[in-house]
Amino acid sequence: MIKKFLKLEWKSIWAVCFLLISGLITVYSCSIGTERGEVNIFYKQIIFLGIGSLFFLFFSFYDYRTWKKYSNFLYFLSLILLVAVLFLGSNIRGTSGWFRLGFFNLQPVELVKIFSIIFLASYFMKIGHLKIGFKEFFGSFLIMFLPIFLTLKQPDLGSASVLIVIWLGMSFLAGVDKRYLFLLFLMIIVGFFLSWNVVLKDYQKERIQTFLNPDRDPLGSGYNVIQSMIAIGSGGITGKGIGNGSQSQLNFLPERHTDFIFASINEEFGMIGSSSVIGFYWFLFYRLFCIIKKARDRFGQLIVGGILIMFFYQTAINIGMNIGIVPVTGISLPFLSYGGSFLIATMISFGLCQNIWSKKRKMILEDYY
Repeated sequence: MIKKFLKLEWKSIWAVCFLLISGLITVYSCSIGTERGEVNIFYKQIIFLGIGSLFFLFFSFYDYRTWKKYSNFLYFLSLILLVAVLFLGSNIRGTSGWFRLGFFNLQPVELVKIFSIIFLASYFMKIGHLKIGFKEFFGSFLIMFLPIFLTLKQPDLGSASVLIVIWLGMSFLAGVDKRYLFLLFLMIIVGFFLSWNVVLKDYQKERIQTFLNPDRDPLGSGYNVIQSMIAIGSGGITGKGIGNGSQSQLNFLPERHTDFIFASINEEFGMIGSSSVIGFYWFLFYRLFCIIKKARDRFGQLIVGGILIMFFYQTAINIGMNIGIVPVTGISLPFLSYGGSFLIATMISFGLCQNIWSKKRKMILEDYY
């Protein structure tokens, strides 16, 4: 067992530990104002982290190559979960994407993201050549269309965008002709303008319009962004200290422990704290890139590549919406934001990366240059 632990990629693990501890401290600070009779979110987050750590250990030591055999099953399980949650799920914050399981609310789309990465990695690996043609690329589109469509039906635009980015990013890594990606990009832009009055819900339009001009509705759809930027600006260089953030402690900042946790960090720990968080994210991304380079097969490379793309996109979008440069999409911050399904799925993803590193190919001369 000790040998298995020594084989893990410890540099990335220490980075994740810093992020997890930072998240727990911030969630604790946000829980100070919890009213009597309510379940303290800090204690719940510790439980979620404990469960997530067990899943992390399992996926770190369970041979990732076994998942190739179950990739088709995982894909169809994804569809079953997404269909079931539309009919049996509970509505939370305007999204019917949750199963209520006692004190724990399961959001199946978080698992679907992992299943999709595994299935796409298996799909592109089975093609067997590095240049992916239009037929294979269109096949991957058909594969991902149903999960994305069912996620949009909840409606969960943020998670749907994550699935789209995972698909496009893994297609790029698999070797899809860049012309097809560029053509698709143009189609998405044209489709967005054409679907403004057909596909997008009113609240989604409001988020986009608020992103362009938060002051157009300062007490409505623009409130979250404005309060987030106030919290970030008030933190200064060193911050106000744990439990002393006026925006977060006085509940001016909505979702201060989930979507806007980065603003809470900046307010209470200042630019030093938020810059440290961003620095550790960049180090984590770099170490995941190293795992891709050392993976022993194409299947492992694509899995870590998909997870890296997912982590990077979620981090960039969450921080971006906290500082007001991207629309609010409800995407949480990996390893930091409060939430059971999200934290557990994130730990599972990281565990997969560790397992792929532990079975890396042997060092050869070119690795030194």
